[in-house]
Amino acid sequence: MADLLYQNPLGSPSDLEGFSMEGPGVTSFPQGRLRLESTADPAAGQAANLVLWCPEEFGDGIEISWDFHPLHEPGLAILFFHAAGSGGRDLFDASMAARTGPYDQYHSSDVETYHVSYFRRMWPTERRFHTCNLRKSPGFHLVAQGADPLPAALDADPPYRVAVRVFDGRVDFAIDDLTLFSWQDADAPGGPRLRGGRIGFRQMAPLVAEYANLTVTRWAPAQR
Repeated sequence: MADLLYQNPLGSPSDLEGFSMEGPGVTSFPQGRLRLESTADPAAGQAANLVLWCPEEFGDGIEISWDFHPLHEPGLAILFFHAAGSGGRDLFDASMAARTGPYDQYHSSDVETYHVSYFRRMWPTERRFHTCNLRKSPGFHLVAQGADPLPAALDADPPYRVAVRVFDGRVDFAIDDLTLFSWQDADAPGGPRLRGGRIGFRQMAPLVAEYANLTVTRWAPAQR
């Protein structure tokens, strides 16, 4: 693959070497794919949710793609990207505030990141009308929204290929090559456009989902 920066099949425990789990998450590979789920009672609310961070850092101008298999809902799936600490710090710098899964520790703390929620099935309003939402942090800034074509887990026919493309603040989001939204960060809201940093998978309990074939390649839009 041209301009390949990172490739991980997410097919066995050894593929998670260096990954970092925050919150009460557990990983398994019953189908040769990474299965993520929470060990906590969903009644614990935000304390039951999890984030799994990839150890690699990536610069600007990338496409992040992976296979997604929703297995059990309700719940919600998110990808964090261009995630770093405020003030130029590494995401795992010792001076960063503790993170244990609750969402506000990621969207309104000392983490700078974009995050796209692409399987929103937690609340009745989300199940009634499916959307994919892009937010920018710090702050809970909803900056773009598009339709979510994924069916409920009961009717799903995975894998679904999910792709996030980002270049100089331009963010495109697609599932199975269908672009769902495009947005250009104009250095607001939430401060300057983001570059570099890490990627992480987030789930809200009790969602159970599987992930495979994580790939990061260089990307730039055809026209600027």
